[in-house]
Amino acid sequence: MKMNYEESVKRLEEIVSKLEEGNLSLEDSLKLYEEGALLSDKCRKMLSEAKLKITNINEVAENG
Repeated sequence: MKMNYEESVKRLEEIVSKLEEGNLSLEDSLKLYEEGALLSDKCRKMLSEAKLKITNINEVAENG
């Protein structure tokens, strides 16, 4: 399932909460950590793309 930025952040928050509880097995913790790392990277890329898009829009607007 492809998640948008907001859904990805919500899932990251869920993962952090579960990891902080400390009630998981090592295997489950590692799986969640891996998922969280991938989601974090995905969110970072989405933010970079949004920033680039805004920069481009501003340049076009300034150059009329």
